[in-house]
Amino acid sequence: MAEVLRAVNLQQVYAARQGLFQKSLSVHALNGVSFSLNAGETLAVVGESGCGKSTLARALTLIETPSAGELWLAGELVDTQKKPEAALRQRIQMVFQNPYGSLNPRKTIQQMLEEPLLLNTQLSREQRRQAVSTMMERVGLRPEFAERYPHMFSGGQRQRIAIARALMLKPQVVVLDEPVSALDLSVRAQILNLLTELQQDLGLAYVFISHDLSVVQRIADAVMVMYFGRAVEYADAKTIFSHPQHPYTQALFSATPVAEVGEKRERIHLQGEPPSPLHPPPGCPFGPRCAYVQAICRQQLPHLRTLNQAWVACVRAEAINASSLPNTSAKSLLHSHAPP
Repeated sequence: MAEVLRAVNLQQVYAARQGLFQKSLSVHALNGVSFSLNAGETLAVVGESGCGKSTLARALTLIETPSAGELWLAGELVDTQKKPEAALRQRIQMVFQNPYGSLNPRKTIQQMLEEPLLLNTQLSREQRRQAVSTMMERVGLRPEFAERYPHMFSGGQRQRIAIARALMLKPQVVVLDEPVSALDLSVRAQILNLLTELQQDLGLAYVFISHDLSVVQRIADAVMVMYFGRAVEYADAKTIFSHPQHPYTQALFSATPVAEVGEKRERIHLQGEPPSPLHPPPGCPFGPRCAYVQAICRQQLPHLRTLNQAWVACVRAEAINASSLPNTSAKSLLHSHAPP
């Protein structure tokens, strides 16, 4: 499959003022994130709140300009220091977490879905109206609902509208920022099924940001685990769920409910809170909470390196994971999703 999105060492730095007479400090919300994504595939980005997932989403869609790094769309380098061309921005769209806050309450559904076409295409009014009708049917909504306002719809219907709006310009990549977390369980399953169908029909690539690992296990082809603005583990979904290797990934996955009857999973409880971004600790950012920490961890900042069909940012990963990775028929991440 063709590569449609590549991020190389993406960084996002914010200035934080401490007081009137004190110099500002730098907060590294993203600190060198790299990945690649092919057409028709889903990369899930997981981690605790504040780890940089939503910052990554805003950087990928250029809602915020990255401080450093490269972003490639369909093999074309995006100049992140200039306003990207409209044709380039059409290739990547975003669906936000809150279906109640992401839609303009003063506009009808027709107006909201038609607006991207009005601004970016030369379609006639009747052609735009037909395109809106077709897209509403595609996401499971009746076309006659187009003249209604967002408050007349349920949460699941609103998220369908948000998905329809993101697809109006036929993007290649869709960034989904917690798209089902605000929905009831039954509605959540319907939206996930819709996203899967759209991906299969249109060949879409998804960057799926979530904290719900049961959802990630169902939908993802590859998983990137983030902590403190960095990727700490990156692997195909089958590998990372069967054999997580970074201590943080192990703790994160241990909290996932087990569906199989009689199967038990030992819960790993992390002590303390993530470090302050204003005063990051020396060495490994996870060190203050890691049960395996040693002196080298406080001295050396780990970077992603290959280990057992995955990329792991831990200097003691071999010692922590004494058991070998089970054989798998899944295609190795090292050849299909390797960070640049």
